[in-house]
Amino acid sequence: MSKLSAGAAAAKRRPRAAGFAAVRLCCLGYCLLALLFATATATATATAAAPLRVFVSILPVKTFVERIGGDRVQVAAMVQPGSNPHTYEPTPRQVAALSDTELYFRIGVPFEQSWMDRIRSMNPEMKVIDLRAGLAQRNMRNHDHPADANHAHASQDFHIWTNPRLVISMAAHIRDALTRADPAGAAEYAANYQAFAADLRALDGEIRSLFAGLDNRRFLVFHPAWGYFADAYGLEQIAIEVEGKPPGAASLARLIERAKREDIHTIFVQRQFSAAPALAVARAIDARVVRVDPLAENYTASLRQFARSLREAMR
Repeated sequence: MSKLSAGAAAAKRRPRAAGFAAVRLCCLGYCLLALLFATATATATATAAAPLRVFVSILPVKTFVERIGGDRVQVAAMVQPGSNPHTYEPTPRQVAALSDTELYFRIGVPFEQSWMDRIRSMNPEMKVIDLRAGLAQRNMRNHDHPADANHAHASQDFHIWTNPRLVISMAAHIRDALTRADPAGAAEYAANYQAFAADLRALDGEIRSLFAGLDNRRFLVFHPAWGYFADAYGLEQIAIEVEGKPPGAASLARLIERAKREDIHTIFVQRQFSAAPALAVARAIDARVVRVDPLAENYTASLRQFARSLREAMR
């Protein structure tokens, strides 16, 4: 082949090779675009699926929010197991986590009184929902403290969650707050609320049947944490502690006399408090001390166990 012929052949091949290169470049571009689109889609999906970050004051409320929110929420509680909500102080880690929290459910426990303004200031965008809204709240009445009958007790009782019927109302507040924060989950929150409310009504009915027809309806506690429970089931809570302090000698003597007269042989002590003062009363009236936990995370099982223990003590 002459040089001229070879050159002509090469010239004919060059456009075809250039065409193939353009096609390959175009394919590579489409692949890159597809990869970028897939990455952006995955990122958007992950962002949309990120759970709502929620803080609550106590462990029972953590359970309530988780029952309604399911996988769409990530819940942390301030007061940890064994801690006293009267004197609790948030840890530095909790304080840091609050800055990235979307919702906070409060319930009126004492530590909130001194910390709520600071909690709000850490994250002004965080929505704070008061679960007591619309609920009738009880005061610490004199019959909660018969050992100190001459003193008028007007302090507010914050242990609302010990009445399952009131928890149903609290759960409705939780459902509504989650729905406002995450409208896409509205159907799931509504369904979860209905299931939780049904469980609470069943628990309420079970407890109510335990105390039906009972003659002795009084029980002795160290710390007055069960007032709402007592009111719900027609019982009377008698507290040893008076406004966070053991009773004086005269009040203690009256309490012991009443316990003997009413044939009370069990004292219920909250796990977050020392049992030592209750043990002194127990020795005087020949009673046993039973530890209970109104702040337990496993709400249903804990309340059911307390009711059964109380029913046994009232025989």
